[in-house]
Amino acid sequence: MTAKSPSLPRACALVGPFASGKTSLLEAMLFAAGAIGRQGRVKDGSTVGDASAEARARFMSVEPNIASAQYLGETWTFVDCPGSVEFQQDAYNALMAVDAAIVVCEPDPARAVMVAPVLKFLDERKIPHILFVNKIDAAGTRLKETLDALQAVSDRPLVMREIPIRDGESVTGYIDLVSERAYRYRPGQASAMIQIPEALKGEEARARQELLEHLADFDDHLMEELLEDIQPPTDEIYQDLGKDLAEDLIVPVFFGSAENDGGIHRLLKALRHDVPAPAVTAVRQGIKAEGGALAQVFKTVHAAHTGKLSFARIWRGEFADNQVVDGSRIGGLYAMPAGIPTKVAKAGPGDLVAFGRLDPVATGAVIGEADSGMATWPQPLAPLFAFALAAEKKGDDVKLSGALAKLSEEDPSLILEHGEFGELVLRGQGEIHLQVAIDRLKSRFNMQVVTRKPTVPYKETIRKSVSVHGRHKKQSGGHGQFGDVYLDIAPLPRGQGFHFVDKIVGGVVPRQYIPSVEHGVAEFLAQGPFGFPVVDLSVTLTSGSYHAVDSSDMAFKTAARIAMTEGMPQCDPVLLEPILLVEISVPSDYTAKAQRIVSGRRGQILGYDAKEGWQGWDTVNAYLPQAEMDDLIVELRSLTMGVGTFSWAFDHLQEIAGRIADKVVEQRRKALENA
Repeated sequence: MTAKSPSLPRACALVGPFASGKTSLLEAMLFAAGAIGRQGRVKDGSTVGDASAEARARFMSVEPNIASAQYLGETWTFVDCPGSVEFQQDAYNALMAVDAAIVVCEPDPARAVMVAPVLKFLDERKIPHILFVNKIDAAGTRLKETLDALQAVSDRPLVMREIPIRDGESVTGYIDLVSERAYRYRPGQASAMIQIPEALKGEEARARQELLEHLADFDDHLMEELLEDIQPPTDEIYQDLGKDLAEDLIVPVFFGSAENDGGIHRLLKALRHDVPAPAVTAVRQGIKAEGGALAQVFKTVHAAHTGKLSFARIWRGEFADNQVVDGSRIGGLYAMPAGIPTKVAKAGPGDLVAFGRLDPVATGAVIGEADSGMATWPQPLAPLFAFALAAEKKGDDVKLSGALAKLSEEDPSLILEHGEFGELVLRGQGEIHLQVAIDRLKSRFNMQVVTRKPTVPYKETIRKSVSVHGRHKKQSGGHGQFGDVYLDIAPLPRGQGFHFVDKIVGGVVPRQYIPSVEHGVAEFLAQGPFGFPVVDLSVTLTSGSYHAVDSSDMAFKTAARIAMTEGMPQCDPVLLEPILLVEISVPSDYTAKAQRIVSGRRGQILGYDAKEGWQGWDTVNAYLPQAEMDDLIVELRSLTMGVGTFSWAFDHLQEIAGRIADKVVEQRRKALENA
C-alpha cells in the first residue's frame, strides 16, 4: 500500500452505550501511541479519563474526556463521550467537532439495541463512523450474532474489516480482509504477523468477497472487476474504504479488547488511513475553505483555577493566546496532551483546543466570522426529570441561581426554571444527571442544597354560581376604611381563564375604585380554598356602596377579597389536575411494556404507530396526569435497556376527586403551613 503523507491534526469521538468500555479504549489508544507510560484501569481509578470526583464515584463518564496523542507522526485528539443516555447532550455536541466517531459496543446481541440512538444521530448528520466491538475476549462471545443484531439497528451496511482467530473460546488475533494478513495479539505492543490458519482460509475468502461486494455497491469500476473475476489492487480497496467512510455510506467493523490491548494498534492504523481530513469535515459542516479564522465551541467548562474554558475545534485560520476575537481577549490557549490542559502560544486548522475566559461565548457558538450555511447545531434535549432546589443556607438564593446558570451553560440539557409556586426547578435527562449537577454545586461552588419533587401545578375551578356580598368597614380614630361590593361568581368553560365584568350603574361604586375590586378578586384567585390558583370563572361586580371620606382603593380591594372568601366555598369548588400529551418512543419489542406503564399511571392510551424514520421502533401516544410523570423516564429506561424515551406537552386540565384529590389538598395545606 502507498504510504500516507502526514495530515493536519484530526479528531475522533468515542461514543456508545454505558459500560461498553470507551474510557478503557481511550486509555489503551493513548498507551499504544506512547502518550502515557502505563495503561490505567477504570476500576482502580487510574485512567486519564473520568478524573473528576463525580465520575470516579460512579465509575462512569459524566463529561467528555479529551486527550491528544501522536501516532506514526500524526496528531490525534480523542473525545471520550459519556455513554449514559443522561449525558447524551455532551456526546451529540462533541460529534459536531470531530472528523469521525468510533462506536464502541459489547459482543452481546441482546445489547445491540442500545447503540440505535447514537447510530441514528450519526447517520442523520452524515458523520463518518466505524464500529469497534470491545471485550471480544469475554467468554461466550457471539460475534456473528452480535453483528446481525447491530445491522438491524444500523441504516448503513456494516462491513467487516477483519475476522477473528480463535484458540478455543478465546480470540487471540485477527485476519485483515484487505491485506489478507493474519496477526496475533501481543499485549503492550503491536500484533505479530503470522500465517493465516489453514482452517480459516475458506472463511477469510468468503468474508473478503462480502467486503468487496459492499464496496462495489458504490463503485462501478470495482463492480466490473468483480464480475470479471479480477482481483482489485489493494490500493483501490483502501481508496474505496476511505471514500465510502467519509461519505457515511458504510460502517467498517473492527473488534478487540481495550483492557487487554487486543486490536488497538490495528484500530489506530485504520483511523490513520481511513478517517477524512479536517478540510473534508469542514466541507461536510458547511464551512468554506477561504475566509478568516474560525472555530466552533462544543463544550464549556467553568474550572476552579482557569475560569471559563471553551473547548473548540479550529476549522480555519490560526488563533493565538491574548488575541482579541469578537471583542474579547483570549485569556489562555490550551492543548490537551494526554488529557492535561497545557498552554500553547497558537493553534491552527484541525487543532482541538480550549480558549480561556471568552465569557460571552456559549456552547455551539462560532469564534470568528461564521459562514452562512453552516450545519445546524443540535438542539438541547427536552427535559425528562426534575428537582425543586433550595439553598440549604438562607440568603444563598442568588449565589445558587448563579452557580446553576454556569452549570446550564456547561450542559445545555440542564434547564433552570422558576416554577409556578416560586420554586427553583432544575430539569434534565434523569436522576443521575441531576445528582451530578448537585454534586458539582457542592464541589465547585461550595453550595449545599436541599431537593424535593417539584409541586404539580394543580388548579381549582367551580361548578355552580353564587351571589355574594363583601363589606370592609373599620374606624380607627382618623379616617376610617369603607368598601362595599356585591359580586356574582359563575363558572366558565374549561380553558377560559378569569373574566371580570363591571355592571355598576349610577355610580354606586365610583369608577376609580373598580380596578381595585378586580385586583382584590385576582389576588384571592391566586390561592383558592384548596390552596391552588383558581381558573375558568367569571366575577361580575353588580352593586356596592361607598363613603365619601373613608372609601379607598385598599378598602375596596379588601371588600372584594372578603366576598370571594365567603363565596367560593359555596360554588362547589373542584380540583383540576394538568394532563400531558405524551409520546413514548421504544423499540417495537417493548411496545406492550410501554402501554402497561401508561395504564399503571392512570394514563389513557390514544394509540401507537411505527416511529417515522426508525426501523423497528414504535411510538405510543397517551394522556398522562402530570402527577404521574415524576419517575416515568426511570421506569421506561429500566424496561427498555436504557433506550426508551418520551416527549411531552401540556394538553388540558381535568377534574379530579375522591381519595386522590383529598391527598393532594392535604399535602398542599401542610406545605403552606410550613412555608
